[in-house]
Amino acid sequence: MKLSVCMATFNGERFIAEQLASITAQLDDSDEVIISDDSSTDGTLSIVEGFRDPRIIVLPGNTFHNPIYNIENAIKRSAGDVIVLSDQDDVWMENKLSVVRAWFSGEGPAIRTCVLDGCIIDETGRVLHDSLFDTLGSGRGVIKNLYRNTYMGACMAFSRPLLRVALPFPRGIPMHDSWLGLLSEIFGCVEFLPEKTIRYRRHQANRSFRRFTVRRQIAWRLLLAYHLARRAAGNRAGLFGKTLP
Repeated sequence: MKLSVCMATFNGERFIAEQLASITAQLDDSDEVIISDDSSTDGTLSIVEGFRDPRIIVLPGNTFHNPIYNIENAIKRSAGDVIVLSDQDDVWMENKLSVVRAWFSGEGPAIRTCVLDGCIIDETGRVLHDSLFDTLGSGRGVIKNLYRNTYMGACMAFSRPLLRVALPFPRGIPMHDSWLGLLSEIFGCVEFLPEKTIRYRRHQANRSFRRFTVRRQIAWRLLLAYHLARRAAGNRAGLFGKTLP
C-alpha cells in the first residue's frame, strides 16, 4: 500500500520542520509527501529542501492564493493508493500512519475515508483540549455536516477512488474537507476513529474563525449541496468509468 501525504504550504517556516520530521519518520520507502506551495515569501521552501528526502516532492511557484485549490494541486499530483491530508503546522503522533495502514488494510467499499481524532495544542505545544472530536461534535451525517462541518482535513485519509468523484473541486466551495467527507458518505463509507493521532496546532496565524454573515453561510451551504447533487448525477451518467487522475 503506497501512501501519499498531501500538504498545502504558505509561509509556514515557523512550524513546518517539526511537522515534516513527524511525518517522514513514519513513511515507508515507497510512500511520498506532495507539498504544493502557494507563493511563500519566507523560508518555507528552504526548510523543506533541507530535509533532502527523495520521498518529498515539492510543487513550487503556485499562485492560487487559496488553500482549497492549493491542496487540490497536491492531491492531483499524488500517486498513492491512500491519500493522507496534512496541515503545515501540526505534529503527527507516532501512531498516525500505522492506524491509517491498519484501517485501509481491512475490508470495505472502494471509496473509504477515515477521520482520526487528536488533541488541540497552542503555539508552544501546550494541550488546550484533549479531543478534537469532542470540541467539534464530530460524526457522520450529510445533513449534520452541511449544517455544521465536522470534517477536519488535517485528520482525514481516503482511498484513491474518491478522486473519481471529487476532482476537480468546484469553484466557490467553502472548504475542501467538507467536500471530500460528504462525497465519501454519499458514494462510499466514512468512519470516525477514536484514536488520537495528531496534535492540531491552533495559533493566531491559522485561525479561520472569522464571523461571516448568516446570508453568506447559507449561500455556501446551498452551493455545496448543489455541487454534491451534480456529482451524484455525474456518477449516474458513468463518471466512474473515467481514468483516475
